[in-house]
Parts: sequence; structure tokens; C-alpha cells
Amino acid sequence: MAQHPKPSVTIVGGGMITGMQLLPSIYHMQRSGLLGEISICALNAAPLSRLMEDPTLRRGFPGQGFRPYPDPAKVDPDERFPELYREVLAAMPARHIAVVAVPDQLHYEVIKFALRQDQHVLTVKPLVLKHAQAVELEELARQRGLLVGAEYHKRFDYRSLLARRDYRAGRFGAFRGGQAHLVEPYYYRHSNFQNWCTCENSDMFTYVGCHYVDLVAFITGLRPTAVSVYGVVEKYPNGNQGYLWTDGRVVWENGAFLSVLNGMGYPDAGPGGNSQGMTLFCDGPKDGCLIRHSDQYRGVAHSYTEPGGDPGDTVYAEPNPDYFRLLDLGDGGLTPVGYGHRSVESIIHSIRRLEAEAGDDLEKRRQYLRQVDAAGIIATPANSSYNELVIEAGRLSLANAGRQAAIEYGEKPQVRLK
Repeated sequence: MAQHPKPSVTIVGGGMITGMQLLPSIYHMQRSGLLGEISICALNAAPLSRLMEDPTLRRGFPGQGFRPYPDPAKVDPDERFPELYREVLAAMPARHIAVVAVPDQLHYEVIKFALRQDQHVLTVKPLVLKHAQAVELEELARQRGLLVGAEYHKRFDYRSLLARRDYRAGRFGAFRGGQAHLVEPYYYRHSNFQNWCTCENSDMFTYVGCHYVDLVAFITGLRPTAVSVYGVVEKYPNGNQGYLWTDGRVVWENGAFLSVLNGMGYPDAGPGGNSQGMTLFCDGPKDGCLIRHSDQYRGVAHSYTEPGGDPGDTVYAEPNPDYFRLLDLGDGGLTPVGYGHRSVESIIHSIRRLEAEAGDDLEKRRQYLRQVDAAGIIATPANSSYNELVIEAGRLSLANAGRQAAIEYGEKPQVRLK
């Protein structure tokens, strides 16, 4: 099967992360001649209208657009089409790219369907919520020679890559204990989160705590062995209940620990988009060693004439220039920069290289996938399913008032309450 040099992309999900990070990155790669037609499928037409009319996207990528499903010009904006993504993915040519940007609990079904339609997959984190699902998707992708990449964008922060290089060279000694936090703004409670990030579906440790759990494993190469998570249940404005605050502790195979605070309550009037950071303490042969990432304040302070028009915008701001920004570099539009863009770009480049180098040769495709797994930079089901074990253990702990859940490796890894 001859592959088109410009693979088409279908994004499933039209929410915040699509407009803020995924679509601008994909638009830029399309403008650079690397990608073909872009389609976006959402539950209803309302978010697609917002994306089509977004002034920043229009200014940044003049003349570009996407094919919407459902079409806002043809349906009521709030009419729901929960199975439409299946029709859209089934109509794609084989071995192009499906981007999964739906709520956590829907990842498994959408990714599995995309793989069965012979599509490569880029998905927002976490990959899935159960380890057995990750194993199933790994095997399905391997059988078909398809790449599945989970977009843990903090891996592509130069701070993380520098720490990984030096830790694995022995320059930090051995990790012993650490603290991390990521608290999202209060206004998230009024957003679509209140419809899906509920107690039965997900929680803040699963949704954002996974970033720092993944980062410790990415930097150190250690495996997590036990998890305990305490959660505070609160009501959203619509009456749904969610674990809006969580406190997790992850124990690692060398006996080290990481404490992780997550929540949905950073003040909207605060100067940053959220509050986040990580400190790891290590034992060296003659002295203590330290890795500290101040992800909240990155050395930039602005005070404007008035706040911007987006939720959480403030007059005094401490913007993060490193995650994702659209900048005017003089080419007539806006260019995405930052580790959020590098993460998306890396997964798509890997898919393109797989097709260019291996073509229809299934064994060569599998060999390429093994190389990606072994490199460990892109998170794949084969090299990063410890994340699903942590999530599964964390959910078990949450349901049991914070009791510790052990992770047992072996032929069939599993979690159990201690």
C-alpha cells in the first residue's frame, strides 16, 4: 500500500487542549508541507464553531481550516453525535493519523477503534485507565505495525531531558524522596470538566498527577511499586461530584517516594495559569543531590493595561513561555513554540519516519516500533504502561479511603490493596 507523503489527520475531540495545543501544532505541520487534510470530530457542533471562529487561530494560520464533524452549518449546535467518530475514522485511508483528545475514560474505546481501522494514534495523556487495556492496545498496534504515542509533553521540556541525561549518567546519585504539585485554576469547575471528571470516571491525580509520576520514571528509570491517594470530594456547579483535590504518594522500587498534590482550585486571580513544580532529593556518594523544577514561575512577569479575554486572564501575569506559545516570526502567520509543540511534533515525525522507512514491510515496521519503545522518549504502551498501573492503583486507593495499593509486576502485572 503506497503511503501519501502528507498523511491526513483526524482529531477526535474539540475541547480545550485541541484549540490550545493540538490544532495549532497540526496546522503548523500542515503549513510546513508535512501533513494533509485535517478533520475534527466532536460530540456536538458547538466546540467546532468556536474553533472555526477562533481569532488567534485565524490570524495564526490564514487560509487554513479543517473539515468539521458534525458540520455546524447543518445541525443544531447542541445535538449530540456520540458514535460519529466511528464513521469518520472508518472513512479514513489506512495508516494515517488519529489524534485522541477526549475525556480520560473514553480513551480506550476510541484508540482501540482507531487501531482497528489501521490508523496510527497520538493521544493526550493518560493513555488509558487500566493496565490490561494498555497491554491490549500494545498488542493490537504491534500486530498491525502502528505507532501509538501518549502525549506526555513534560518529557519534551528541556529541563526534563537535561535531568534525565544527568541522572542516568549518575550525576545525581540515587533518588530518595520528592514532592510535586499541579493545581489547575478554579474556573475549570465551571467548564466541561464538571461533565466528565467526576468520581466514577477520573480524578485530579489521574488527570494531572500522572505528569509528574511519569516524569520521575522518565528521569530515573525506576518503576513505581505502591500508591496511596486521598481525595476530597466536592460538588461542581452542575451538582456532579468529583475528586477536586487529591494527595498521592508513590513508592518506587528503590524505596524512594514521591508526594503529589493535585487540585482544581488555583485562584483565578493568580498571576499564572496554574501552580506547578517538582523537587527531587537524591543521595550522592559524598553529599546530597537535588533536582528542582520551578514550573510555576519561569522568569517572566507582565503587567498589562487590562486582562485578556480568556478565563483566568489577569492584569498582572507570569506567563509560561516554555510550554506552548504562538509567536510572530515574520512568516505571515504565527508559529508554535515550546515543549507542548515539540511533543506533538515528535510523535507525528516518528509516524512519518515509520511509513517512509518501513513502508508495507510488517517486520520492518515492528522493528522500528521496537526502536521507539527502547529509546523511551515517546511514551508508548510498551515502555510506559507503569502509568496505567499507577492510575489503577490510585483509583483503588481512592475508593478505599486512601489505603495503599501495591503494584505487582511479573507475567501479568496487577494491583491489590495492602
